[in-house]
Amino acid sequence: MAGTESPQHPSRGSADPHSADPHSADPHPAGASADERAQWRALQGDVEGLADEAAQRGRGLLDAARLQAQDYVERRKGDAAQSVHSLAQSLRSSGRDLGDQPNVRAFFDSAADGLDQLGTSIERRNLSDLYGEAEAFARRAPVAVAVGTFVAGLLAARFIKSSSLPPEAPSVDGDARDSFRA
Repeated sequence: MAGTESPQHPSRGSADPHSADPHSADPHPAGASADERAQWRALQGDVEGLADEAAQRGRGLLDAARLQAQDYVERRKGDAAQSVHSLAQSLRSSGRDLGDQPNVRAFFDSAADGLDQLGTSIERRNLSDLYGEAEAFARRAPVAVAVGTFVAGLLAARFIKSSSLPPEAPSVDGDARDSFRA
């Protein structure tokens, strides 16, 4: 019953178009020579080799970028710890200026001690420890994180607003730029 079989498409060869492995299909017509098929397989092997090499180089670049980022964070971590220690020292000196009010001085000393502990903690921990603790705190106290973020945003907006140039006051004679016009 040769009449009931469907003819194969000449550009597909004998490959099943619904095959699960796209690399198993031979793109050459059924009449392609063995030399052409061997060249095609060699080309496929070269492309796969290039893809593997590109993937390895990409992983190498990602590893190098990660190491560079960790080095940067470690340096900045030291700077942050030093800033916290400096702030603690400033609080202590401010508390000493309030020698006649022992309760206020004790508050400043307590805050400075807490900041010193924070600075030391920052110096001792690595990035993954700090990130894990921040994430755990955010899960334990999401409202505190939201309020802290809101307050930090307000402070940042206030700082940006105060550091911008003051608006020009209108002069009595008109715009100050008018005096430069001829």
